[in-house]
Amino acid sequence: MHGTSLWASISIVSIWYGLDRIPASVVSEGSAVTIGVFDGVHRGHQQLVKRVIEKARELDVPSVMFTFDPHPTVVFSPERVPAQLGTLEQRVELAHNMGIDHVVVVGFTAEIASWSPAEYVDHALVELLHAKAVVVGDNFTFGHKAAGTAPMLKRLGAERGIDVEVLSLLSDSDAPLESVDGTPGDWVVCSTYIREQLAAGEVTAAARALGRNFSVRGEVTHGAGRGGRALGFPTANLYFHDKYALPADGVYAGYVTILPDQVDREAQAQQPGEPPIVVKAGQKVGTMPVGQKLPAAISVGTNPTFGHEPRSVESFILDGEADLYGLNVDVEFVERIRGQETYSDLDELINAINRDVESTRAALR
Repeated sequence: MHGTSLWASISIVSIWYGLDRIPASVVSEGSAVTIGVFDGVHRGHQQLVKRVIEKARELDVPSVMFTFDPHPTVVFSPERVPAQLGTLEQRVELAHNMGIDHVVVVGFTAEIASWSPAEYVDHALVELLHAKAVVVGDNFTFGHKAAGTAPMLKRLGAERGIDVEVLSLLSDSDAPLESVDGTPGDWVVCSTYIREQLAAGEVTAAARALGRNFSVRGEVTHGAGRGGRALGFPTANLYFHDKYALPADGVYAGYVTILPDQVDREAQAQQPGEPPIVVKAGQKVGTMPVGQKLPAAISVGTNPTFGHEPRSVESFILDGEADLYGLNVDVEFVERIRGQETYSDLDELINAINRDVESTRAALR
């Protein structure tokens, strides 16, 4: 499949599936590359991206993040696929915001999984990317059955005129993350630790490793309708596939942000400085606080008071009543308020929600 523009708002990004070559104009003078899944684009990933951007500037070539979708585990061990820390769109956006020139997303296939380490270097780095420099972490593995290591990549790169730089894994003294060699006390930032913290509801610990608050992204859909009608707290509801990680069931203080990909660009160009007009399902629905962080009390769970329902993320915007149905939003988790609870009647639930709202206001001050 040929490369295609991913999102109009990020024009530099192209997606490439299979083994298609990038147009010569992109890497004709070479490139500086960092390779990996970059799930969550956490602080460890960020140091790789920052360094590859520096190398690219030194060599006067484009910087490239070379990543995979789906997660490689889908191909070689589908029963062990980890819950993802975000969408491909979020991954690309984070890299773009850091200043990367190009993000190349390759569909990880059985053919790629069969490459030997040398074939991996030849096909991906030499033939596809014309790499002059590569930056990886010292736990990097590649090639069939992960036979390639960072030292091997340095050797293979040197044989092909590629400068390979290996960075030490990023340590975090605040919490045990992932052991480098099994020795207690030697820890590094990793996606596994972030998943574990989210599963425990520890969103502040996850944020330390991510370098930002954890967030989920999706389209607001209709829920059961009882939030506004029966409870007096209308919510914006998101439902997620199990492939994505969510914080533990409970109530959180955080923010909801309407994403800018739904703005009527033509109207905005004609009326600069005016509030953006949002387009929903092809229809203009009026001005919205696009891009603003709207304080919200966020519930993750199955609504046990009502007999359990599909797991969802429900956000009550503290101030304002914007109709977010059908819009794409980011939901950002700042602090855990409490765990999921079951209530005997609506009055008890409403009282609890009122307390949650006040706790959320206090947490976000």
